[in-house]
Amino acid sequence: MTIRAGVIGWPISHSRSPRLHGHWLQRYGIDGSYEAIAIPPDALADEVKRLADHGWAGLNVTIPHKERVASLLDQVHPTVQRTGSCNLLVFRDGRIEGRSTDGDGFVANVRAGAPRWRGGVATVLGAGGASLSVIDALQRAGCRVRVANRTEARAEALAAKLGDIEVVPWGKWDFSGTSLLVNATSLGMTGHDPLDVDLNSLPAEAAVADLVYAPLETPLLAAARARGNLAIDGLGMLLHQAVPAFEAWYGVAPVVDEALRRAVLD
Repeated sequence: MTIRAGVIGWPISHSRSPRLHGHWLQRYGIDGSYEAIAIPPDALADEVKRLADHGWAGLNVTIPHKERVASLLDQVHPTVQRTGSCNLLVFRDGRIEGRSTDGDGFVANVRAGAPRWRGGVATVLGAGGASLSVIDALQRAGCRVRVANRTEARAEALAAKLGDIEVVPWGKWDFSGTSLLVNATSLGMTGHDPLDVDLNSLPAEAAVADLVYAPLETPLLAAARARGNLAIDGLGMLLHQAVPAFEAWYGVAPVVDEALRRAVLD
């Protein structure tokens, strides 16, 4: 019987997840499907229940549903409890299990791109929804986290939620002691304002990661490479966060490699 899974969002036509999971389904010879499904916010509860009741294995969840879907869960993973965000649904025996794999996908991408990275101080730019999952995973990886956000009150609220975070001022760039600099804002993304940041104080051995993957080489990453820092693009986070979803639904632990990157980018 065909194992059915997919991704839900509003809108959803931009998603690269069908290409990603489709590559793995073909590679491992699995009788499965993966579909992109547009669900408006007011239909979220009914549609998720309908898919669960019709034998689907589960769903990925993207904007704007990552927070709203948490109220539908029968089993809540600790990552969802800590962040309030859920990007993976697994349907089992009439129950809906929810997890957040974004943060762990980010850390896996950093470790793949910077094998010598060993934690230390991570400075995160941005305090939106993406930051929550990333910071939670960085804390669990043993990092001390600093956060800078254009609206400082939002950074303070994030620090109160996750705890043990140093809020630093936006625009007064002091990256001394930083081992990992992370852009978790939309700045630098195609169609958005650029990220105006001065990297002069960033240690030479630090890695720089951007959650943006359109464009793949953001101005931040280009500036980091130009001064000799390791630069890690945002596509790898998308690829690595998908691994536990694929394994949960289809029963195979897939490999993230260059062939997958090419398949998703083509």
